[in-house]
Amino acid sequence: MSKLSIIICSYNRANYIGAALDALYQQSSGLDCFEAIVVDNNSTDGTPEVFTRWKAQHPNGNFYYTTETKQGASFARNTGAEIAQFDWLCFIDDDAIAHKDFVQNIIKHINDQPFVHGFGGRIIPRYIPAEPKWMSYYVSSMVGNFDYSPIACAFKNGKYPLESNMIVSKKIFEQIGGFNTQLPGVVGTVRIGGEGKDLFYKIMDLGHTIYYDPNIIVEHVVETKKLTKEYMYRVASGMGRGERARTKAISQKAFIYKIVEYFFKLGAAIVLGIKYTLEGNPSKTWPVIQFRIDTLKGLLGH
Repeated sequence: MSKLSIIICSYNRANYIGAALDALYQQSSGLDCFEAIVVDNNSTDGTPEVFTRWKAQHPNGNFYYTTETKQGASFARNTGAEIAQFDWLCFIDDDAIAHKDFVQNIIKHINDQPFVHGFGGRIIPRYIPAEPKWMSYYVSSMVGNFDYSPIACAFKNGKYPLESNMIVSKKIFEQIGGFNTQLPGVVGTVRIGGEGKDLFYKIMDLGHTIYYDPNIIVEHVVETKKLTKEYMYRVASGMGRGERARTKAISQKAFIYKIVEYFFKLGAAIVLGIKYTLEGNPSKTWPVIQFRIDTLKGLLGH
């Protein structure tokens, strides 16, 4: 039977890492089907102590803690993958709450698709205390909202799983060299994202199909008080910076194409914003436009 190594990159989420671990501890699959590895990426909020207390209260199962001092999610995830014992790697966030059948449905997907090398599932934002009025479907992707299809299927048109709910075979992960550390995620106050996209595009380039399964579900905690203009800019511009690094590594032509694409998306966002206003939802207008402006700024190196 296939077994799973669940890798949780953690940075200053002491208030939530316990709930993430609780959800895994309570999986319907039982504890023998997986291991969970928390990789602490320089937390300063007492995360080690939280894990130590949690582990003492939950002695069963295979739950481990390690550290990675090079800042960035790509470094931390690669460290977790290096010590993973099983043939399948699952990456979730430290504030992601896995549904009860999460592990069971991952193993089912692996068994149903014997030639699969990578897939992902649904991510549902858990807004605390409530979803902001200005939040729209398009902007919500910045906080992890992801629901590609109501049925299990292959990703098409360049789509791919998001980082907080993705699964790859360890064999293929090692073959492509893991996550690209030139796309590290958050380092200090700067974000250079797109590490998941880069990973799955490399797998696709080898001729493999990437799948989506809506039954593999995590809920992603979103504290609405943290959704400041500065935070939203960091996330959106980080997407652009990641695409800048990824496409420039391919060719200057690929980078130019990406600039054209982003200007097109900005135009589409303006049209969408006007639509929101005409529909009586003016609070959603500017955020969707600002999102595209900020991603373009990141792409252009600002």
